[in-house]
Amino acid sequence: MPRSVNSVASRARRKKILKQTRGNFLSRKNVWTVAKNTWEKGLTYAYSGRKQKKGNFRSLWIQRINAAARQHGMSYSQFIGALGKQNIGLNRKVLADLAMNNPQAFEAIVNSVK
Repeated sequence: MPRSVNSVASRARRKKILKQTRGNFLSRKNVWTVAKNTWEKGLTYAYSGRKQKKGNFRSLWIQRINAAARQHGMSYSQFIGALGKQNIGLNRKVLADLAMNNPQAFEAIVNSVK
């Protein structure tokens, strides 16, 4: 009995991964073994990148809050400490958004904790 290989399915599997490696440099986009390794490593970076994104955004929010608080004569740590003492439950994401898009509201918050 002749050997039966499902070449349609295996070709489809390869095409799926080669499509995801489009835009890579040189043989990383069109040589199957190299492209497969690239694709697998990219999935690893994507997983860790989703974790790093959270810390990156937190540091961005802290920088924005710090810049806005210093315009009103407070440092970031003084501002956050005063918020905690006043039991104002706004998180850094909301505070950074207020500092960027609604400076009057942010100023009102700073004045309430001074």
